[in-house]
This record gives sequence, structure tokens and C-alpha cells, in this order.
Amino acid sequence: MAQYFEVHPQNPQLRLLKQAAQLLHAGGVAAVPTDSSYALVCHLDDKAAAERLRGIRQVDDRHHLTLLCRDLSELANYARVDNKQYRLLKLATPGPFTFILEATKEVPRRVSHPSRRTIGLRVPEHTVLQALLAEFGQPLLATTFIPPGETEALNEPAEIRARFEKQLQAVVDAGACPLQPTTVIDLSGDEPVIVREGRGDAAKLGL
Repeated sequence: MAQYFEVHPQNPQLRLLKQAAQLLHAGGVAAVPTDSSYALVCHLDDKAAAERLRGIRQVDDRHHLTLLCRDLSELANYARVDNKQYRLLKLATPGPFTFILEATKEVPRRVSHPSRRTIGLRVPEHTVLQALLAEFGQPLLATTFIPPGETEALNEPAEIRARFEKQLQAVVDAGACPLQPTTVIDLSGDEPVIVREGRGDAAKLGL
């Protein structure tokens, strides 16, 4: 049964986020707000939690999962980034962009793309999520919370609780999110490729 944490969107109560972080460290899966929509998150190194996260979404191991990082220095531990890529990332973070990059050995093989050894990474611009990441102390493995058979991400914490409380360990309620997906840019090849246009303005990056 999910614990429900109602937090202020601008000044989140750290004691509540600390409790949510403890549930994640204990192997829980949580629904959290981001600067695009609500996402499912879990501990990167917990195989069972990652499998439950995929099971809730009903996606297989070819579905790109994303690492939510606090900042660029943390991101660089989990992806191979050259100078050109770093300049692009610096322009785009924090913000509503997801980058597909070559994963380092810090990323367990089971959560990277099986044939490409890539991982999605982003630095979100959301006060509550940034505070949760700080409490958690490391990146969170994430996927947009789109229920099986549906095309729209969930955006109402009360609805998430009503429909999924038996499958989740925590719901962090900070109100509605913008409900527009991130812009996805693949940096794993020779040139950047825009995979999906979303909330992030690719023109700001010169793309």
C-alpha cells in the first residue's frame, strides 16, 4: 500500500521527502512529479525494484529507462560525455530534456538498452524532485508514468493513488505537472538526433 506524501511545490517538507527516500532505498517504487509529468522511480541498483517498475508500465528491456540526476557532474559518472556533448548538456540542464548517451560501467547492464548499451539521462528542473534527489543521495531510475494501454502520462496524484496504490510504495504529491513530455535528443552517434520534440526548445541548443 502506497504511502502518500503531500508536499508544498516550492518549499517541500524535507522530513516527508526523507521518508520517501527511505522507502526508495528499501526497494520501493514511487510516483514523483517532474518538470514534464509524473514519473515512476526506483533505486538504480535494485534489480527487483527495476523489474517491478517495468511491470507497472508493462514495458520490456528494450524500452529506454532514464536516470534522473541532480546535476551535470553526477550525470558524467553514468555516461560517456565528450567536450562537444558537455557544452550541449550545459546549455540544456537543468530542464525538460532527456539525452540518450553511451552508458558507463556505473550503469548496470540490465537497465541500459540491450543492443546499444545506451541510457537516457536528464537533470530535471523541479523543486520537489531536486530536493528528493538530494535526500536520496544518488540518481533515480525513472520512466514516464503512462499506464499500460494508454498514451497519456498520469498527472493527478489522487488518481495515481486510487489506481496504483497496491503496486507502489510511495506517491509524492506536489500538484499537477506541465504534462508535456521532455524533448529527447540522442547523443550516442556522431551528430545529435532529435528523437522526440517536447517541452524543451531544441533551437535553444542550436539544433
